[in-house]
Amino acid sequence: MEIDNPAVIAEARAVFDRYEAAIAGNDGATLDASFWPDPRTVRFGVTEILYGIEAIRAFRATVSKYAPRATRKVHITSFGQDFACTHLEYTRLDTGLVGRETKIMVRLPAHGWRVVSAHVSLLVANDPGRVNKA
Repeated sequence: MEIDNPAVIAEARAVFDRYEAAIAGNDGATLDASFWPDPRTVRFGVTEILYGIEAIRAFRATVSKYAPRATRKVHITSFGQDFACTHLEYTRLDTGLVGRETKIMVRLPAHGWRVVSAHVSLLVANDPGRVNKA
């Protein structure tokens, strides 16, 4: 299996860029079309836990706009021709909080590249459960 094939990375990056443009433009149809239309699709967000495309679509219907954000870092890894992971580190422009977003994407015969799992989180300033050994 080839890891990080430049052509596959470019394809995954194109999906990633289209998704980011849809977030900036609050384009729900493009966001929805980015996900695998299947009950096994998962999206964990900052405020939601969504199992299945119908739950993801229902959530999207409630969003009037997404918080503006500035990209800090994008990291993409591909495995073979049909599997890629994208990682985004960003700053929310409204709060200054650092966000993280991971998408697992698969090239599916009937659908092309689709997100099958996504996780969005915000970095907290302090974790009281973490022991600082510094």
